[in-house]
Amino acid sequence: MKTNPFQSVIRYKETWILVLTIISLCFISMVTYEATKASVQLTENGKSGIIRTHSNTVGDLLTELEIKVKPNDELSHKLTEPVSYGMDIQYIASKSLSIAIDEQPAKTYHTTAATVGEFFVKEGLSFQERDLISHSKPASIKNDMHITVRQAIPVVIDDGGVEKEVWTTASTVEEVLNEQKITLSPLDELKPALNETLTADLPVHVTRVEKVTDYKDKKIDYSVETRKDDSLPKGEKRTLRYGEDGLITQKFEVTLKNGEVAARELLEETVEKESRNQVVAIGTKTEKVTKVSETDNADLSRRTASQSAPKSTIQTENSKKPSNRSTYEEVTAASRDSQSNKEETLYMHATAYTAQCTGCSGVTATGINLNGNPDKKVVAVDPDVIPLGSRVWVEGYGYAVAGDTGGAINGKRIDLFVPDKEQALSFGRQQVKVKVLD
Repeated sequence: MKTNPFQSVIRYKETWILVLTIISLCFISMVTYEATKASVQLTENGKSGIIRTHSNTVGDLLTELEIKVKPNDELSHKLTEPVSYGMDIQYIASKSLSIAIDEQPAKTYHTTAATVGEFFVKEGLSFQERDLISHSKPASIKNDMHITVRQAIPVVIDDGGVEKEVWTTASTVEEVLNEQKITLSPLDELKPALNETLTADLPVHVTRVEKVTDYKDKKIDYSVETRKDDSLPKGEKRTLRYGEDGLITQKFEVTLKNGEVAARELLEETVEKESRNQVVAIGTKTEKVTKVSETDNADLSRRTASQSAPKSTIQTENSKKPSNRSTYEEVTAASRDSQSNKEETLYMHATAYTAQCTGCSGVTATGINLNGNPDKKVVAVDPDVIPLGSRVWVEGYGYAVAGDTGGAINGKRIDLFVPDKEQALSFGRQQVKVKVLD
């Protein structure tokens, strides 16, 4: 059967019309689908963009965008809120960070704050400019950030008697001293120690210590030595030699604490001039009174007559007597012998004590105030051995006065007064030579 050409053309046209119709319908459908999408602005962690979506809710939209919202994230709309044309959705993901304040355990936070300062404000944390913070306030928050804060504390520093209060974030005494540019000399005393942990209720005391050498002249009183003289009437006194005071130069090491004398240690004594005893002769001559009998009248007459003899005869008799100068020299020599015989030398067990010893009042048995006279040389003795008030010389101690007693000072025991306890302890117990001068 032969095909009609006209019919073939008609079929060809119909086929193209069908194809074009299908294509048009698809295009119209696509245009309609896109035209029905809602336009939404989404700002995610500060970055904004326009999103066209057929999502029904905000939650569906975020799921579509593979955004998983966590409990601490910040979202401007509820997840169940319907999506509408022109909606502006704000989303900020939270970051994890920890903060340790002073010595407290670190605390973990989840925040959407952009900076450290904003985080402090959101969490109600307030710090001062003097506090030490590991990150500045404008610093951006990063995930897993660790912030440390050491709050400044008030500390009182007593530097050589001058107090001042400072605010510091130092953790030890050494750090705050370095911070305040306070240096210590080898003799200075510090309390508490350099490595001590610093707290607000722990004042720092710096005691400035220095040692200086001091020289002091000390007079040695002369003693009076008496000598019986049977050539002088009883009770009459005659000075055979005048006494002279001696002089000792004492060298002390003086310890000053904050400018005040804390201790004086006698290093050595140099005798510049020896004292010389005064020698006094005391008469012991007694005049004998006898009755003159008649038989003695002749003798009395002869004696009377002799008194009227020529002066030349008297002078001849007087010339037989020694001169006054010879007599003085003989007495002086005898006095020197007496001086050497009068000094009593003892060997005694010696200890040392201070005015602050246990049970001590600071005033001796003879009324000497040791607190008011820390440099006075005083020894405690047994009055039955050395009478109170005696001047003595003690080996290694010098000249002193026996001005005190003690319950344990019996027999040949002697206790030496020293200014401070350290010197007394270092003296210990020694055997010394003691001379009782008067």
